[in-house]
Amino acid sequence: MPDPASTPVFVMPDSYFDADIDRLTRLVGTCSRLSIPITSSLPNCTRPPALIHFFLSSSTVASMFTRVVQHNDRLMPVTQKPTRFHSRAPPNITISDYLQRVTKYALLEPACLLLLLIYVDRICERNPGFTISSLTVHRFIITAATVACKCLCDAYCTNSHYAKVGGVSMHELNSLEVELLHMTGWHLVATQEQLLQYYFTLVRQDPALVLQSDLASATQPPQVHPPENKQ
Repeated sequence: MPDPASTPVFVMPDSYFDADIDRLTRLVGTCSRLSIPITSSLPNCTRPPALIHFFLSSSTVASMFTRVVQHNDRLMPVTQKPTRFHSRAPPNITISDYLQRVTKYALLEPACLLLLLIYVDRICERNPGFTISSLTVHRFIITAATVACKCLCDAYCTNSHYAKVGGVSMHELNSLEVELLHMTGWHLVATQEQLLQYYFTLVRQDPALVLQSDLASATQPPQVHPPENKQ
């Protein structure tokens, strides 16, 4: 956790329900390579051929996706088997801009953003050959966002709307959605504890952010206990 006395930080609430959606979106987007739980340490975040599949660290969800993608693109084998999520060339839009567009026009709630990260872990655990890269991250984001909204929200948009937001056809999104369901083993929901764990880890690994509770404990003066009365 950053030293509040020496490092300018933005205080994040302890509940992701109250988190600023734009800041949370940027955090999620700066981590561009996902495949192992965000609670893992960096030395354990590698698998042959040394691809970091899921590493939470940067400015928010968009920042996280970006860093993971940059790392995986350097190490990803040329012969990797393509999936439905692969595009022929990286889309001409940054991960951060794309995720902010999806968040704004698909009306993503904070819990949906966190669920994107959970889906990454679950998919890569079940499908070790799949990697979040510049060729897969955009289709993954819009597909995972579509599924997350349907799982968590009482009201959600149509696939036609999500497809327009994501820049794909509705037929393609339908196929991607089915593929994601099979890749997750239909394990689509997350507990409140899991969402909080991902949120806390995401915030604590960003040097510019601090949780309210962490700041309070860091600035609280130490308790002084009276000396024992020796008789």
